[in-house]
Amino acid sequence: MWFRLTEPFEKLNDKLFMNIHFYKYHGTGNDFVLIDNRDEKIQLTTEQVAFLCRRHFGIGADGLMELRNAPGYDFRMVYYNADGKEGSMCGNGGRCLVKFAHHMGIHKSEFKFIAVDGEHYASIELNGWVRLKMKNVSSLERNGNYDLLDTGSPHFVKSVDRITELDVVSEGRSIRYSDRFKADGVNVNFVEPLSSTKLYVRTYERGVEDETNSCGTGVTAAAIANAHNDRGFNHVDIRTKGGKLYVEFDRKDDDVFEDVWLAGPAEKVFDGFIELK
Repeated sequence: MWFRLTEPFEKLNDKLFMNIHFYKYHGTGNDFVLIDNRDEKIQLTTEQVAFLCRRHFGIGADGLMELRNAPGYDFRMVYYNADGKEGSMCGNGGRCLVKFAHHMGIHKSEFKFIAVDGEHYASIELNGWVRLKMKNVSSLERNGNYDLLDTGSPHFVKSVDRITELDVVSEGRSIRYSDRFKADGVNVNFVEPLSSTKLYVRTYERGVEDETNSCGTGVTAAAIANAHNDRGFNHVDIRTKGGKLYVEFDRKDDDVFEDVWLAGPAEKVFDGFIELK
């Protein structure tokens, strides 16, 4: 049964605590705690968000998102990294929040929402996959054996061989905390081409500080950095540890990419209640 709390605050032994109805979703193994906070009665601290995302002790997730209202939009996406801090755009998270919004009664064939990096459009395909429009990319920094670009979050993209044997945590952490990136952090994507239109991508995510099963903005960055057509339409199939996605875009110039779309599954895992003091 789908329902929402009308009042999330209760008293027990004269102590005020929040009894939160949460939902767990994942997009190709990239998992999130979702909260319907359109009435904005719930205010979480950094420590509470980190606790909810903490595996084994909390609910466990790569991040937490709030569904909020926004004038002129179907909803606002507010995203927090697993460390409890508000984060940049999350592609798989955005796709999960679209499916969640639909489950919570925003029944539309096409969605328009606002996130930290601006407007996004999305639709739910007949097979249940969520197709999400990402931001345009107008800058791509190529540095010999790696590329840097921003797809809503900053990404370092490096091609490797034998990707399944790679120690992603060790290699990714060394790059993320290198002198150039340690202040603001960067997401590190390792890519092995399977063909001209297929890639295998593994990602070390800042904020999670670990490898995730999938990263939406990361696979988008990998697809763009490995565009197979010099100009025009590109379709790239992506394999991750958590499943399959695809990325489509138009390449307008060497470093200009527009009409960027990310698509893949977004599934509810379970929902429940948790008390936060």
